[in-house]
Amino acid sequence: MTKPSQSLSRVILSLLALLVAACGAPLNAAPLPPPAVDAPKAAAPGLQRAVFAGGCFWGVEAVFRHVRGVQAAVSGYAGGDAKTADYETVSSGATRHAESVQVMFDPSQVSYGELLRIFFSVAHDPTELNRQGPDVGTQYRSAIFYVDEEQKRIAQAYIQQLSAAKAFPRAIVTQVVALPAFYPAEDYHQDYLARHPNQPYIVFNDMPKLAALKEQFPARYAAR
Repeated sequence: MTKPSQSLSRVILSLLALLVAACGAPLNAAPLPPPAVDAPKAAAPGLQRAVFAGGCFWGVEAVFRHVRGVQAAVSGYAGGDAKTADYETVSSGATRHAESVQVMFDPSQVSYGELLRIFFSVAHDPTELNRQGPDVGTQYRSAIFYVDEEQKRIAQAYIQQLSAAKAFPRAIVTQVVALPAFYPAEDYHQDYLARHPNQPYIVFNDMPKLAALKEQFPARYAAR
């Protein structure tokens, strides 16, 4: 027989789970419009790099790993120095780093603008300042780390486009900044969702992002 205290604990845990799920679920029920400004698709294969920060890197990495045309997605740190690029130090929120994901993509299959569209549509909530769902701190900020002036131009133009269209109920707070360097995170962070699919944090915060990617971008979704 279940004790009253145990029943109460289960109720509290269930309510907390629902709250976390609501915080971590993608904001949009439908994909955002495609960027009006984008780079032309390359005629021949050849990898390019993009770096995005949108809260805990586990979910952002998982989304991009499942995008057709993406060859690799790596969790890591961007915005700070090499000497502070480790999980324990970054978690202090005082390193200037953001948990980030480096995406290596084939521009003959997917454009930088299409990656931005997915980033804003399903990978995170770009209206949350220095947090993402249950995670709070500057290390969880929304940021686009551009690697060249073309990426900067496309990212700024898309944010302006979404803002003018009032695509979100609140202002977009995503930073667009030059990438100083990217530092891969520890091995245990890589491909975390695939290795821990039943962890409550993953179930409540990140699985909905993958589901939204598959539903909103079926032609872009790639099973891995």
